[in-house]
Amino acid sequence: MRTEHTTPVSYSLAIGDAVLQMNELIGQRLHIEYDGEINCIACGRKTSKSFQQGYCFPCMRSLPECDQCIVRPELCHFDQGTCRDVDWGLLHCMQDHYLYLANSSGLKIGITRGLQVPTRWMDQGATQALPIIRADSRLHVGQLEVALKAFANDRTDWRRMLKGPAEPLDLVTEKYRLLEQAEASLGQLDESIGWEVVQDESVCEFEYPVSDYPEKVASLNLDKLQVVEGVLKGIKGQYLILDCGVMNIRKYGGYNLKISAQEPGYH
Repeated sequence: MRTEHTTPVSYSLAIGDAVLQMNELIGQRLHIEYDGEINCIACGRKTSKSFQQGYCFPCMRSLPECDQCIVRPELCHFDQGTCRDVDWGLLHCMQDHYLYLANSSGLKIGITRGLQVPTRWMDQGATQALPIIRADSRLHVGQLEVALKAFANDRTDWRRMLKGPAEPLDLVTEKYRLLEQAEASLGQLDESIGWEVVQDESVCEFEYPVSDYPEKVASLNLDKLQVVEGVLKGIKGQYLILDCGVMNIRKYGGYNLKISAQEPGYH
């Protein structure tokens, strides 16, 4: 789903040639049907299984956006001359990146390209975010993240995130606490790594279009169910929150889906 930083966050979803304004569907009963067909989001070929949220197996093995360094940026090998696509690497990896603090299910660190601010945080369901370090490449920001992982969590508890808004945190105070704790680790990094502490301390804040959060989080899987029907209670991160469970819509990139909506109680 595409996001826009409004209050609350605005969501839209492309289904074929149509674009659904998802916020407008909250409170309505959704019927989501998967017809069993998947087309690779890169090359379009039919595939029996989706890899890395929408790719066929050959594309997963060959495209730079599916390389292991996307998940582990400290393994970026552009400088070794072995990038799967040099032009793609220049555009996506050899650009400013940020190491940030976010509050989604609690405090965590993460990284994002400068061009993905603030989209990255909305995709994670963060209620607060603050860039703390700017690096000049994906490799360097990955190395910085490794240095700080010993002092901060780098994962989101998605179930906890979907149960309600995170308790507010003082991210500026957390920034200086973390930098102080990691001072020795940062000092051991190679001097060739280009980075600097971000001086702007403006915290980004996000609200999400949710009328009711679930007490228990049950995940819905279209590969098993084929059809999901329930009242849309809200959207957070890339999850649809229905009265029958939650669905990570990003998981179904390339799936042929039909989505219809009607007022509850209408037959």
